[in-house]
Amino acid sequence: MIIHGSRPSPFVRKVIVFAAEKGIEVEVQAAGFGRGGEGYLNGSPFGKIPALEDGDFLLCDSTAIITYMDALRPGTEMIPAEPKARARTIWYEEFGDTVAQPVGAKIFFNRAVARRLKREPDLVAADKAEAEELPGLYDYLEGVLPESGWLVDDRFTLADLAAGCPLINIGYVSDALDAARWPKVAAWLSQVKARPSVAAAMELEAPMIAAMVEK
Repeated sequence: MIIHGSRPSPFVRKVIVFAAEKGIEVEVQAAGFGRGGEGYLNGSPFGKIPALEDGDFLLCDSTAIITYMDALRPGTEMIPAEPKARARTIWYEEFGDTVAQPVGAKIFFNRAVARRLKREPDLVAADKAEAEELPGLYDYLEGVLPESGWLVDDRFTLADLAAGCPLINIGYVSDALDAARWPKVAAWLSQVKARPSVAAAMELEAPMIAAMVEK
């Protein structure tokens, strides 16, 4: 099974970690921004990452891919079965994908990615997102995190993975997460990053991150 994409992408990292948690071995091949192998070009007609290549089965979009992986390996529940827990998990994935990631993209892309693509970064937009939009994300999570420290079911689930991935990228280029102001969020994100599957993914992407953020 091949995952086409760039490891530092929150969406690609989400799929890599999900696969590890499900016990599915994957090979990651670099792709994105119009570049990639035949499986990527055929599997992702709109140039989005990640894309999946499993034999002759091609698929794109992180949510579609993890849905496929989840069905392949039932029993290792990253998505809880209990109806309310399942619904909350899907909400937190939506929060990560469509609420947190657009904010994170303004910050991470402009501070780390743009120059690598020989594009002019909009540092004003990054600073504005950090000052005006990011605190609202942290405020929300601080208010909903249970005492257990995990978003759903008192354990690590897709909810934590999906919500945490965009914030990991923000943390590469921002020190705005004040542990005194948002102690639950700081503790939660630390334990997300300490999860063996997440830590392994971050270790493998570290050289790429270092190249992006070097002065």
